[in-house]
Amino acid sequence: MSDHSFKINTRRGFLAGSAAMLAAPAIAQTTGANVNGQATTETERDINEVVRRNISSFRTLDWQPYFNNTKNGAILVDIDSRAVHYWSEDQTTYKLYPSSVPLTQELTRRGRTVVTRKVEGPSWRPTPSMLERNPEWPKFIGPGPENPLGTHALYLSWTYYRIHGTHDTRKIGRRSSNGCIGLYNEHIAELFGKAKVGTQVLLI
Repeated sequence: MSDHSFKINTRRGFLAGSAAMLAAPAIAQTTGANVNGQATTETERDINEVVRRNISSFRTLDWQPYFNNTKNGAILVDIDSRAVHYWSEDQTTYKLYPSSVPLTQELTRRGRTVVTRKVEGPSWRPTPSMLERNPEWPKFIGPGPENPLGTHALYLSWTYYRIHGTHDTRKIGRRSSNGCIGLYNEHIAELFGKAKVGTQVLLI
């Protein structure tokens, strides 16, 4: 697919692009202790059925019902439709990206936060609760293809919560995270370039 930015030109083109991205092939990972292993991604009963259901809810939105303004830009994370929306401060740019979402409701947090830090080539450390659930996981993974945060990360004001990339494409469009929101590396790189420290974020 030549344009991974999901530019909204026509409804037909948008749906075709969404289907192609959500059905992207899986990339096997071999990270130590299975941090990126199969067990970290929910196996849907029928991925084709999930894609069809996702496409129906993967729709463009207006910012007004969710934000009072777009100062510093605005990011809306729709957990139910597994999508991330971005509006620039001057409202001339709108982007829509498919995303991964938390594995369970217990790991899901909703509400308002803000981008507090931007990191290219992030390092990853499991949270205390992750290590409690998975004591075999490594305590640190540096930047690179084994890193669960992908190529870029937007840190939020909530401790341990981020919008980040992933090298494991099978995670996008599925419940597969411990609380964070994941994007394709191409998409997080684009969003990283547009968002700034202070960009508003709302998870619904």
